[in-house]
Amino acid sequence: MNTEDLNFAYKVRHALNEKLDDLPAATSDRLAAARQAALARKKAHVPVRVVRSAPAVAGGGHGFFANPLGWFNRFSVALPLMLLVGGLMGVFQYEQQQSIAELAELDAAVLSDELPLSAYLDDGFHAYLETRGQ
Repeated sequence: MNTEDLNFAYKVRHALNEKLDDLPAATSDRLAAARQAALARKKAHVPVRVVRSAPAVAGGGHGFFANPLGWFNRFSVALPLMLLVGGLMGVFQYEQQQSIAELAELDAAVLSDELPLSAYLDDGFHAYLETRGQ
């Protein structure tokens, strides 16, 4: 219902309540009898399930132990984040170790070969070492 409908309903209720005392006794008796008949035809009481939600305002809870599973909910959010950060750190360390191993292999290959001194002065050789090393 929008605001206009609610205002109209309140005005009608107010108007009916104003004239309630001015009704003749016969009309009041007929209304009471109609009400009793309506209550007699009413369906049997059916239990209604009510869903209770926690307040979503600051200070709605009472500390860390207000909800026994609250810590679990917080942990269930933090755990995947911690695993993600740990996995990324592991991948970074693995890549660093691979890079170090490749550079060590290149250094060992350069040191074990008998190259003429002119090879070390060649710009192409330096370019090859830079591209191979990274």
